[in-house]
Formats: sequence, structure tokens, C-alpha cells
Amino acid sequence: MMRRGGLRFLVAGLGAALLANLAPTATRGQERTVDDVLAAVVGVRADVPATARTAETLGTRREGSGVLIDAGGLVLTVGYLILEAGITEIVEAGGRVLPAEIVAYDHETGFGLLRALQPIDAAPMAIGDSAGLGEADPVLAVSRADGIAAQPAVVASRREFAGYWEYLLPDAIFTTPPLASFAGAALIGRDGRLLGIGSLFVGDAADEGRHLPGNMFVPIDALQPILADLLEHGRRATAPRPWLGLSSDERGGVIHVLRVATGGPAARAGIEAGDVIVGVAGAPVAGLADFYRRVWALGQAGVEVPLTVGRPSGRREIAVRSIDRYGWLRLDPTY
Repeated sequence: MMRRGGLRFLVAGLGAALLANLAPTATRGQERTVDDVLAAVVGVRADVPATARTAETLGTRREGSGVLIDAGGLVLTVGYLILEAGITEIVEAGGRVLPAEIVAYDHETGFGLLRALQPIDAAPMAIGDSAGLGEADPVLAVSRADGIAAQPAVVASRREFAGYWEYLLPDAIFTTPPLASFAGAALIGRDGRLLGIGSLFVGDAADEGRHLPGNMFVPIDALQPILADLLEHGRRATAPRPWLGLSSDERGGVIHVLRVATGGPAARAGIEAGDVIVGVAGAPVAGLADFYRRVWALGQAGVEVPLTVGRPSGRREIAVRSIDRYGWLRLDPTY
């Protein structure tokens, strides 16, 4: 991994030059300017009912960014911004607010799709190739959550990311320095093409366990294999993974339950905050990613998941009947 001082040197060398040298892209025979590229980054607003399953943890008023990716008003964002939303809006570069409808949500990648109900005054951003993006490559992180914010950055690392919400991204992009308004932000390469969508602030962008503030982006290459399904069905067409309804973190390879979703499978089975997940189906777990993989390997949503749970009183075997998370969420009926 690159040393922190080296990353700072690279970022300092980028500065405004990355914006100035952003290669124009061609659209229908015409070159696009930097302003054209940045105009494809739009604001995203969502109002979520207080009765939504995610209202307590994610809030009822959510704001972030998204990226226009086709001429029909399709906007790619991070899914938690629009999850269970009742009203969604898109904010253009000029400040005009457009009504939008939710098109899709994908839990496995974290992507969300919206479509503007009126024409957006911008050309779509070209989709890039995130597979070739490597450590120390210069990028531009752009948000329109509150005006325009463009942060030159470098790729600090590419690695697996396991989130506490039963989420595993095999090849996440970590950048530094961090963009404050990261939710749904665009990660743009020097050719002006979209390379990723902003998801998180992290404290260990360079390497897990090493302090270096930054952001985690979902790579754009994860979109193409599922895009047709998302547009047709509102979700991927593969069999849903088993979902337990628990939030957990890893400390020294040990899985600690932080909380359980009210009314979810884990809560109904008797799993409690403070429990330690020791094993799945009789096999020990070695970290959060291993925990998820062992659960998902048992079958699709609905399968019974035998957990070995550690408590001060001793170990217990608890069987959790998993469900499809989409059935538990109170999703907009349009998708």
C-alpha cells in the first residue's frame, strides 16, 4: 500500500489541474466541456415516511447526489438515499427542481435508480471502466448535494468491503482525501467518464485498520450486469439472498451484534444486541465477510440459518428463519 505522505503529495499535485485537464468526451460528434461533464451530476432529495423500516436509522429527509446516465432522465445514485421514499426529486445544475420516480434498488451493490419526470437540462455522463482503476490513480469526486463540490483525489486502495448491514462489496474503490457530501457523488476519471458512485466516509481508506480518512465508492462496473434487470423489474432477477435483519461489526475477527431490526428474522428468533456470532451451521466464522458468505451459501431467502451465539451465560444454538429483505422493506409500490 502507498504511504500516507505519498498520497498527500499526489493529491497536492492534482489540485485544480485535474479539473483543467479533464479530457473532453465526445457525444454525437461534439466534444463535451468540463462544465458539460459536471452538469450531469445532479442533486437528489427524498422524503421518506416515518413508518418506513429505515426511517429510524437513515432518517426521513435524505439529500445527496446522482449522475444522469441516459438521455431519458435516468439517474444513478446510492440506494439508501431513496430507499422506501415516498417523494423523490432531482436538482439540476442550475437549481431547478424536478419531480422523479424510483426505478430500482439493488441491495447487493447499493445502487439506486431514479428517473426524472421532466427533461433534465444536461447531457448524460459517459460510463467508464472501473476495472482498470488502480492505487494512486487520480480521480475527481463530485457532489451536488448543496451546490457543486469537486474534490480532486487519488485511489488509496481497492479491496473487499463488508458493511454492518449485511452488505459485502467484493472490489470497493477507496479514495482520499474525503469528500464531505459523499452520498451518491460521482467518481470521475481523467477522461470525464463515470467510475463509481459515492457510498461512505471511512477512516481507513488506504488499508483496513490504518488511519487515513477517505470515501468508499461502488465501482461502476457492477452496474452493467444488472442494469437490464433493474430497469425491467426494479431489482436484480437472481434468487434473493437470505437476510437475517441484524447489524453487526467485527472486532479482532469477532462478530458483535450491534442491533436487530424490529420485527425482523433475528429479532423473532431471539438474537439480541450484544450477542456474539461464533458460528454458522456448526462452522466457526472468521470475520464479517466470512459470516455473510457462510449464511448466503446455505441457500436463498427463506432458508433456516443455524447460528452459534455467545453470551455471558454461555453459548446457544439459535436457528433464524431468513427472509427476502425486499419483502420486509416498505417499498414504493411503483417498483
